[in-house]
Amino acid sequence: MTDSLSPGASAASHAPTGEPSRWVQRWAHLVEAGGAVLDVASGTGRHARFFAARGHPVTAIDRDAAALASMHGVDGLTTVAADIENGPWPLPAQAQFAAVVVTNYLHRPLFPQLLRALAPGGVLIYETFAQGNETVGRPSNPAFLLAPGELLDAVRALLRVVAFQDGFLAEPRPAYVQRICAVREPDGSVERKDTGVPPRYDLTG
Repeated sequence: MTDSLSPGASAASHAPTGEPSRWVQRWAHLVEAGGAVLDVASGTGRHARFFAARGHPVTAIDRDAAALASMHGVDGLTTVAADIENGPWPLPAQAQFAAVVVTNYLHRPLFPQLLRALAPGGVLIYETFAQGNETVGRPSNPAFLLAPGELLDAVRALLRVVAFQDGFLAEPRPAYVQRICAVREPDGSVERKDTGVPPRYDLTG
C-alpha cells in the first residue's frame, strides 16, 4: 500500500492533498542542508514537496504515474514511475541520499535497499501502520502491518536510532503506527576521531 490512490481514480483526485506527516516534519532538521532526498511510494508528493520547498533536490518514486504527474513543474523535484515491488530497483545501484522518507507504505523485502540508499550521515524517516490497526480501520491486512518492534529491528543493526515510537495515534485519524528516525553514521567521523565528541542529533527540532 502507498500514499497514492487506486489506479482507477480520476485525474482530479490526484491533486496534492494533506499536510506532511508530523513525524517527517519533526525530524527534517537532521537532513543535511541541500542534501538529496528520496521519497519512496510518494503518492502525490506531500513529503517530496515539503523537502523541495526546504531547498532539497528530491526524487519521488511511485507506481502511480498520474499521482507523479501532479508534481510536474515543482522546482528541484524529479519523479520516477516504477513498480518497486515487482520490478527492479529503478535507480542506479550507487545512488545515495541524505534522507530516505517512507510513510504509509510497507514492503519488507525493500528494507535492505532503503538502507543502502542512505549516504553516510543520511537520515531514514519512516512511519507506517502497525498491528492493532485492524481494530480501527484500514489497512487491516497483516502484510501491511508491522509486528511489535519490527521497524526498530529492521534498522538498528546498521543505523543509529535517534527516535522510535510504537503505539496509537488518535489524530489525524485513529491508527496504530510505528515510526523511526535513524542515521547512517559516517565511518571515521572527524568529530569522533579528532575530538572524541560524538555527533549531536538535536532532539528539540
